[in-house]
Amino acid sequence: MRRVPEPTRRRGRVPGRVVALGAALALLAACGRGAADDAEGGAPGAPTGVTAAAGSATSVHVMWNAVVSSAGVRAYEVYRGTTKATEVPASEHMVDVTRLSPATTYVFTVRARDAEGRLGPRSAQVRATTPAAVAADRTAPTRPASPRGRVVGSRAVQLSWSPSTDDRGVVSYDIHQGAAKIHSVSGSQTATVVTGLRPHTRYTFTVRARDAAGNLSVASAPVRLTTAPGSDAGQGTAPTAFHAATHRADGAYYLDLDWVPPRVDGAVTEYQIELDGRPATSLVWGGTAPRGRATYSFYLGRQAGVDHRVRLRARLPDGTWGGFSAERTVTTGTASSQNRP
Repeated sequence: MRRVPEPTRRRGRVPGRVVALGAALALLAACGRGAADDAEGGAPGAPTGVTAAAGSATSVHVMWNAVVSSAGVRAYEVYRGTTKATEVPASEHMVDVTRLSPATTYVFTVRARDAEGRLGPRSAQVRATTPAAVAADRTAPTRPASPRGRVVGSRAVQLSWSPSTDDRGVVSYDIHQGAAKIHSVSGSQTATVVTGLRPHTRYTFTVRARDAAGNLSVASAPVRLTTAPGSDAGQGTAPTAFHAATHRADGAYYLDLDWVPPRVDGAVTEYQIELDGRPATSLVWGGTAPRGRATYSFYLGRQAGVDHRVRLRARLPDGTWGGFSAERTVTTGTASSQNRP
């Protein structure tokens, strides 16, 4: 996936220019087949959804989405710049990179290695800056208070808590599922969405605060939640009130979309649009992402009477993809084409 400097990139049935609503919106071209898939039995694809956040003055928490490979993924290699920092087995999709320097910006990438030893391409680069070190700090943050949670369909939950305090400042919060750490968020964030869960399953979550010296608070009171039965394909994290329509300008037809971002804590800055069953474009807000209704429009072509199916999904603040919105069908040049299911 690469940034398109000018709106002239072509992809499948989206031939030509793209009209972005808002200067802060950048367009990324979709990467042929899904980035998580290997090509015709070759090396695995590049991991997607990579995020990095400082965990302390000397550690950074890196997360990514699983990669699907025909040969089976054996491990993930995590790089700090050009140096391999660590690797984890295929069952794990996050790691704490330690022994870093305080007050330093690092660049991380992730590669998948399959069962035959083949390395896939590096993921997109992500950056994280460790905070400054504090001398002789042996005081842990206070325990996160008032932890709460709600079920978001069959595969996700939303957790929130009251902020901890620390004499030098809270750098991050660690989320634990039972005894295992499953996620980490910035010290300025007091809520998160945990995805990738199993339907109709009872989970117990706790939260711990961490300061720049790596001191951990006592775990919060447990939050016990049972995901909904069945499978909703992540609909609880899908954009809602999704509408689609077409308009004609300068002899060409454009697809106009608007939606309400999913209800998650933290900003949703990236969306993937699927057109006619295939990824068409990814939208990334470089400035302040809309929390109310969002809009977007792009070029379809010059032929009237063409049917198009469209839906979209959001990348959640934890780096994973949420569920797809409802699918809409539109027809170029037809006034009644708006919002057909």
